[in-house]
Amino acid sequence: MEFNEIAQTSLLYDFYGQLLTERQREVMELYHEENLTLSEIADEFSISRQGVHDTLKTAEKALQRYEEKLGLVSRFQESRQAIGKIDREIDGLAAECTDKRTAEKLRKIKEIIDSLDQ
Repeated sequence: MEFNEIAQTSLLYDFYGQLLTERQREVMELYHEENLTLSEIADEFSISRQGVHDTLKTAEKALQRYEEKLGLVSRFQESRQAIGKIDREIDGLAAECTDKRTAEKLRKIKEIIDSLDQ
């Protein structure tokens, strides 16, 4: 799995993980967050390595289906990009601004935008 795929799976899990079965969540967490191998997870649950692999693939496919239907991650990413553009525009306006009151309003708007990143 490439880094981008891992990051995307992690993001999907953050949004939709609670929709998975308890076993799927446990296996996903052990594999993706604890970095356990398939064999280590298999030992943990007393199942085969293939069983762990199948559970992971089923969970990952379920996460992708949720995203296809609900689109929360793509909307989140689009919103983040739009906020970034707005933030850069405000920086440009603030740099050009000579009116103190307007500059203060821009600073407050920038603080609100910055608080969204936290």
